[in-house]
Amino acid sequence: MYKLLIPLVLSFITFSVAAQSGIQFYQETGRQTNEIKAQYPYDIAIRNGSNDTLNTATVFKKNGKPTILLFWLTTCGPCRAEMAAIAKKYEGWQQEKPFNMYAVSIDWPKNDEQFISRVAQSNWPFPAYHDFNREFGKIMPGNLNGLPQVFILDKNGEIVHHKRKYIYGDEDKLFEWIKEL
Repeated sequence: MYKLLIPLVLSFITFSVAAQSGIQFYQETGRQTNEIKAQYPYDIAIRNGSNDTLNTATVFKKNGKPTILLFWLTTCGPCRAEMAAIAKKYEGWQQEKPFNMYAVSIDWPKNDEQFISRVAQSNWPFPAYHDFNREFGKIMPGNLNGLPQVFILDKNGEIVHHKRKYIYGDEDKLFEWIKEL
């Protein structure tokens, strides 16, 4: 019993001292919320699967079509399931009702290699990016708590639908919303 209690007490003391001295266990990156353009196409630095740094202001299209923004993590099983389900139907959907789609990972910067590997292994017909500074969470409704999260934007870049989590079949509802726009 004491063998379990001693590490627990030492952990509590360590975290208490760290909290009082201002030590952070993760590094906050990116800009402050008020410095980020909060309207589509935003102005957020992102990386692609080749690890090139780009900016959403030049990558995200504002071309009069609806847009899907799908936020995910490399370690999120439901995220990968939703992306796989969408990928199977994506080409047919594009023929019926063209739209823009971007999958944006909000992984911590330490997971860059996992992101690059996951994108390289995928056959997604839509582009995937990494918000390596985790800035989308600062400007999107709900701070992107609970993934995957999907936002549908109309042709003007206004959010018209938002859904959190994934249940098999959600991808069909997603496309129904797209067709309504």
